[in-house]
Amino acid sequence: MSTATQPFYIVAVHGGAGVHSPASDTHVKKTMKIACRKALLRLQESNSALDAVQEAVSSLEDDDCLNAGYGSNLTSNGTVECDASIMCGTTGAFGSVGAASGIKHPVKLARSVLEYSRRPDPLGRIAPLMLVADGALQFARSQGIAIVPPGTLVTPRAKEEWERWTTVLNSVSSSETIGGCSADECPVLQTQVCAPSLVATDHSSLHDVQDTVGAVACDAEGSFSAGVSSGGLLLKHPGRIGEAAMYGSGCWAAGLSHGDVCGAACSVSGAGEHITRAALARSVVEALEVSDVDTHETIRRMLLDNLRAARHGQEEGLPQAGILLLIRERVSEGTSVPRLWCAFTTESMAIAYASSLDPKPKALILRRPRQQKTETPIYLAALPLTRG
Repeated sequence: MSTATQPFYIVAVHGGAGVHSPASDTHVKKTMKIACRKALLRLQESNSALDAVQEAVSSLEDDDCLNAGYGSNLTSNGTVECDASIMCGTTGAFGSVGAASGIKHPVKLARSVLEYSRRPDPLGRIAPLMLVADGALQFARSQGIAIVPPGTLVTPRAKEEWERWTTVLNSVSSSETIGGCSADECPVLQTQVCAPSLVATDHSSLHDVQDTVGAVACDAEGSFSAGVSSGGLLLKHPGRIGEAAMYGSGCWAAGLSHGDVCGAACSVSGAGEHITRAALARSVVEALEVSDVDTHETIRRMLLDNLRAARHGQEEGLPQAGILLLIRERVSEGTSVPRLWCAFTTESMAIAYASSLDPKPKALILRRPRQQKTETPIYLAALPLTRG
């Protein structure tokens, strides 16, 4: 696919929607720029959006400043369990892994699951979309993907946070009760629904590092792909699987045949259970397949209405989520233009992007302005993709 005069391709990444300390801005931006450079080079070499997404997410998984791969949040048992998925928009092929330990690059294992699904089975069995836990590790071995000692993925920062909040949890568990049960017996507490309300001191940072990372890309042929990877919530229950592994939730890509948008890729970050109930990534992309679509209003509605409606029980407040969305809009017969959108309900979101129009990566830590009570609690903007 081309712009007016030249082939066009692009990759964009995110370092998650959550809370980003200004002290970490430089590190996070550098990490995202490196991921963009590697992915753009891969796009130039293979002209494959799927390859570019894998390259970008793998790079993000390598850095300990983000919650994916090396540097992931730890479970309540002090271990690393990662989720990841990747999708090809042209074929609809999808692969994911969940609660996987000892995998340095979970997105590569997810890609292997995707590629496995393309091959005919000798017995006609249906190929898996997702593999989890020990089954994912067995599959990794069969595909020649290296498995590392799980402890090598635990960073000093992640261990320090785990020790801090385990101490808080144990203190609360010994002195509080929840609905008639002790805190250490409450399965809800272990999934972080109740714990923050019981901690009298500042507990906001418990949720700060939930930065699912991801990438979207479009190659010169107009094929879209998307991917996502995450270490999940801090102190999550072992075996918990978040939106990064769930079909339609953490990432989605498609070529669209109707309406004003001819292709899209979406990667999501935030509160996994809410995002999964809303099938957020798929819902956003499929909502664009109508005539005269207003992309701005579609994203706003998905984040503020659909996501809120997907909450369970008596949960209050706006669910935390962020969206990185890449689309091509038809402007006339045979002509389309790229658009990159970012939206989030959290305090901040980290993004970066580079393209054939401007190969020098731009990295941003976007922060939502303090809102008045009458204003909408969301950051939503289209980003410039040309030089200048």
